[in-house]
Amino acid sequence: MRRRNASAPGTEETPLRRQYLEVKSRFPDAVVLFRLGDFYETFDEDARVVSEALEIVLTSREMGKGQRVPMAGIPHHALDGYLARLIRQGHRVAICEQTSDPATSPGLVDREVVRVVTPGTVVEPALLEGNAPNYLAAVILDGQGAGLAYADITTSTYATAHLLLEQVPLELERLAPAETLVPRGQNAFFRPGTTTDMEPSAFDLELATERILRHFGTATLEPFGCQGVPLAVQAAGAILAYLEETQRGAVGQLASLHTYSAARFMALDPQTRRNLELFQGGRFGAGPSLLGVLDFAQTPMGGRLLREWLGQPLLNVDDIRRRQDAVEWLVRSAAQREETRRSLRTMADLERLVNRIRGSAAQPRELQALRRTLEAVPRIRELVGEAEASLAWLRDGLHPCTEVVELVANAIVDEPTVGAGNGETIRAGLSPELDELREARRDARTYVAGLEAEERTSTGIPSLKVGYNRVFGYYLEVTRPHLSRVPTHYVRRQTLVNAERFITPELKEYESRILNAQERIAELESALFQRVCRQIAESSGLVLEAAGALAQVDVLAALAEAAFRNDYTRPIVDESDSLEIQDGRHPIVERALPTGSFVPNETTLSNEDCSVMVLTGPNMAGKSTYIRQVALIVLMAQIGSFVPASSARIGLVDRIFTRVGLQDDLATGQSTFMVEMVETASILHHATRRSLVVLDEIGRGTSTYDGLAIAHAVAEFIHNHPRLGCKTLFATHYHELADLATSLPRACNYNVAVSEEEGNVVFLRHIIPGAADRSYGVHVAQIAGLPNPVVTRATELLAYFEAHAAPSGVPAAAPPARRPITPPALQLGLFNEVGDALLRRLESLDISSMTPLDALNALHDLQQRAKELDP
Repeated sequence: MRRRNASAPGTEETPLRRQYLEVKSRFPDAVVLFRLGDFYETFDEDARVVSEALEIVLTSREMGKGQRVPMAGIPHHALDGYLARLIRQGHRVAICEQTSDPATSPGLVDREVVRVVTPGTVVEPALLEGNAPNYLAAVILDGQGAGLAYADITTSTYATAHLLLEQVPLELERLAPAETLVPRGQNAFFRPGTTTDMEPSAFDLELATERILRHFGTATLEPFGCQGVPLAVQAAGAILAYLEETQRGAVGQLASLHTYSAARFMALDPQTRRNLELFQGGRFGAGPSLLGVLDFAQTPMGGRLLREWLGQPLLNVDDIRRRQDAVEWLVRSAAQREETRRSLRTMADLERLVNRIRGSAAQPRELQALRRTLEAVPRIRELVGEAEASLAWLRDGLHPCTEVVELVANAIVDEPTVGAGNGETIRAGLSPELDELREARRDARTYVAGLEAEERTSTGIPSLKVGYNRVFGYYLEVTRPHLSRVPTHYVRRQTLVNAERFITPELKEYESRILNAQERIAELESALFQRVCRQIAESSGLVLEAAGALAQVDVLAALAEAAFRNDYTRPIVDESDSLEIQDGRHPIVERALPTGSFVPNETTLSNEDCSVMVLTGPNMAGKSTYIRQVALIVLMAQIGSFVPASSARIGLVDRIFTRVGLQDDLATGQSTFMVEMVETASILHHATRRSLVVLDEIGRGTSTYDGLAIAHAVAEFIHNHPRLGCKTLFATHYHELADLATSLPRACNYNVAVSEEEGNVVFLRHIIPGAADRSYGVHVAQIAGLPNPVVTRATELLAYFEAHAAPSGVPAAAPPARRPITPPALQLGLFNEVGDALLRRLESLDISSMTPLDALNALHDLQQRAKELDP
């Protein structure tokens, strides 16, 4: 808890200091940005925090007799950039604005905290990722159940659900909220640093119910589907309570509440998301991902929805087929698909745009972006209509919103300036009063513009000019050589080094006309602009519905484009327990290879026939790629996408479980093997007969026999347990597991084909029936670049172990020790004339800029020169 700011005893506070301390006392846990003119200032401990976080100078200010306080400030126009840095570092920020005009308010300016910005309540476009939501979540735990709600105030998303406790981490992983609210006392159930504590009263059922009813103006919760679901109501009520405290203006943007069931979607645990590289690829999350492969979305709305679909594969065959029908029509209708995507490409982010309008934060140019986007909707509606049944379910949601289009067209100029109030935003004809003011200002400016030439002629002063500044207003400037010609009715106002500045009564009269007109224009135009925004907000429900339909069209068109470009096919998805894939490919890996070079493979699994595939073969031969591609094909099929295969039949899968890769969990002190066992245990406890389980090298984190025993027992358990018996891909380097096929009727052996000629191994990447008889580990080590002496010795030891192995597999005796390695005689001859030349040649190579071909040529040259050395 940050220390409360207070004055030292015996000091005298200024009114400004007392005003700041009063504000700070109401927001003790937030950094208060206190507006002082053109800067936001921070004081006391906040100043030290901000100075360090933003790397700005820490100064001090006298704020009372004997009281000098630390201070650090940022320019008001640079708020967004600095605010983003503070939020990313986990700070809450209270923005305290001046609410009265310093020019007209005697004494201390009024100030008020207008909003508290937290990670889950950010609305500034510069602080948001366009293709990702910014969720604020709330969770309350109770016995065996939990309530979880989430909202995105930038898109009006607001939903709640009742979950089992085990579902909570999966939903939070899916949502990836920027901020999660929990009742104080329950934060121990969540990872440190990921939650914001709230008073338990914010989750009180009676208060939460009252808050929701008051917000929506209804007498019952039935319209929202959460009547009789108390935990869901409590979580949803906490969201409203937090927004009322931090973002009062944003609460009204939550126009509806949706109660959903997690049972409608496939749950994906963090390991599966990571192992299948759904959203991030590579060891450090910077490589290609499935999202990157499929993301041909043209709008931020579509990008966010595609991410949502990938995180929530469907569990209803009819819903899947409806999406597939739409994708198929768009694949076949190339001209319509291209026109649809071209129209979408020009569209603004309707969801976030309409909420900025509703929140009085929009700029005039954003209203024109809204208009242009809505003007494109009728054509997309026509294109969707051409698809008839395939896309008819989206047509009704594509509202043209003609009233909004006409309102903006009649009210806002086509190319408005950045902000309203300068007279260049509202279209002529909307307001007669505004038009008259503009005309008056234009006439006065015309007079002033012609005054310079007129006065030069009447006075005979060729250097006379008319100027303006904010201190003196309009003036007539005459250089010193011509001061003798200045008329007597000129009134001197300012003396410069080389000139004098004057005014005339007539000039001041026109100046007054201009300034009065400008002031009134600013007031009237700003008021008219806000009125237009309020009128648009009245139709926001239709606009948001159109935005949702456009997002779906965008995602379906993106999936169709991915299918067309990558040669995907429509899979058959049904209620069977079979999994049949012909010529399946890994959608991510194949994109990294030259076109046509990826080796496709078949897969046939069934709960009644071959349910456990034991896949053996060398490391690096493609086992991991193969088992992951099967999981990815299933997942793609269940979001409604086409898949990388020549044909596929996918029996509906309720969960995909993966245990892939070696990884320590340093945060909890778990070793690689412990992480492996914890994840495997979770799979065995939660999988069902309809699940797909992908296991890669179970048991490799411990000794050979422990690992083999565990792997064998896991495979037996999955095969034999009445709750399981599910489709399983079991890649392993334990060839002994091939014996499972003799004892388990639904286990079958497959291996990765290898070609070996004259000691050279070629991985064919083709999956064939039967078990592998060798691991080729030494060959892999050689390919990896181990020194030749190590590879040679390993080959000798492997031959010894294979020749002397007892029935148990353990060698009967230890292998003979090898003599210490001594430098070969060749090294003694390096330092002769040829050897020196060889070294100079080696040192001269610029390895960082060499192509593979250059490197091979250089290596060949060095080899030829080395042959000249004496042995």
